[in-house]
Amino acid sequence: MINQKEIGIIGSGISGLGAAKLALRNNLNFFVSDYSEISNDIKQLLNKNNIEFEENGHNWERLSGCDEIILSPGISSKKILLKIPNYDSKNIISEIEFASRYTNAKIIAITGTNGKTTTSYLIHHILKSSGLNVGLAGNLGISFSETICQRKYEYYVLEVSSFQLENIKKFKPFISIILNVSNDHLDRYNYSIKEYTRAKFNISSNQDSNDYLIINTQCKHSSQFLSQNKISSQLIHIGLDKNDGKNKIFKEKNTIKSTINNKNVMFNLNEFSLRGDHNIQNSMAAICVSQILNISNDSIKESLKTFQNVPHRLEHFLTIQKVKYVNDSKGTNVNAAYYALESIKGSVIWIAGGVDKGNDYKDLIPLVNQKVKAIICLGIDNSKLIEFFSPYCETIISTDNIKDAVRNSYKLSEKNDTVLLSPACASFDLFENFEDRGNKFKEEVRKL
Repeated sequence: MINQKEIGIIGSGISGLGAAKLALRNNLNFFVSDYSEISNDIKQLLNKNNIEFEENGHNWERLSGCDEIILSPGISSKKILLKIPNYDSKNIISEIEFASRYTNAKIIAITGTNGKTTTSYLIHHILKSSGLNVGLAGNLGISFSETICQRKYEYYVLEVSSFQLENIKKFKPFISIILNVSNDHLDRYNYSIKEYTRAKFNISSNQDSNDYLIINTQCKHSSQFLSQNKISSQLIHIGLDKNDGKNKIFKEKNTIKSTINNKNVMFNLNEFSLRGDHNIQNSMAAICVSQILNISNDSIKESLKTFQNVPHRLEHFLTIQKVKYVNDSKGTNVNAAYYALESIKGSVIWIAGGVDKGNDYKDLIPLVNQKVKAIICLGIDNSKLIEFFSPYCETIISTDNIKDAVRNSYKLSEKNDTVLLSPACASFDLFENFEDRGNKFKEEVRKL
């Protein structure tokens, strides 16, 4: 291990706190620095463990003298370097980079604009059900560092965002997965989809010929990147259409056909618990990982049957008077909303809105024309949604509270309709986060 004089941990959220716990466990000299006020609960934890911290601002002079800075993913390293311009960017690392130094386990890392969480949970479910000693962590509520502190695993399934991948140096997954790349978080990347794609592909930057990279061939941005850049890992191609890759998996009628390491296997889609084309691709990625790790086909098939999706991801949680209510609060971008609408059969009352992230809604027009009988706009400012969809949907209602959104959806719904919360926007105008939005939606539905 590198002998470090002092480490600065910027941010006291999930990543920062996890890094602090791991640093403490390894007797490193460090302190926590937060631009905002630190919550009382976290302060108590820091004080209890004699962890030095500062809040309501950063001591830039002290940070500039740190041998390394561990940066929480919500903070861009560009902002840090503006404050300490002479600091070596090589010494700014992400929490997943820091954590990876303290384990020899094999890492399965999943990224993508959509589907990361579902795929991560599905892979973990298959591996755990097959008897492997596997942990689940990353961008889903528990940090990699925290998990390492809790228990020693032989495998880690990590959901990782582009933000987490920006500041990796030696982070090296055994299996990397890039599910898809679509417009999201572009304000972080100079409104360049190429920069955003490159950040996603950092997941493979340290891989070699002994490692694997699973790619969705139907993602044009991933395909373009691969055509212009050399990849050292073994490529596995997934997609709904048949492709020419040596290692590949694709859909053919009602089956999935897989050829991995010269082994041909077929899976019946009717036996999958997850529905929708996007979830077929998520399942394909999980199958690939399982086959690489030599999990039996029977175990894979049984796990695909028994898997239950996580909350707020196309969660079919209640049916009232033959009307289905679906909570897809995690659908915070246009692509996610597309997948949600595409997966539902029959007419939809669509609840959308929140903080618009520069969304372009044009890809949703065919699905709105085909399926959506009413749109309920839920947000402080719904003008963009209303203006865009008015030509394509006769019934559009604007509201700034979840109670009215649910009550209006109930009034508009008929037998065999689906009420879908898939906002295509961030939640921060009216809610703490997407979980808060989804939970409040379910609360109001249960009151009907």
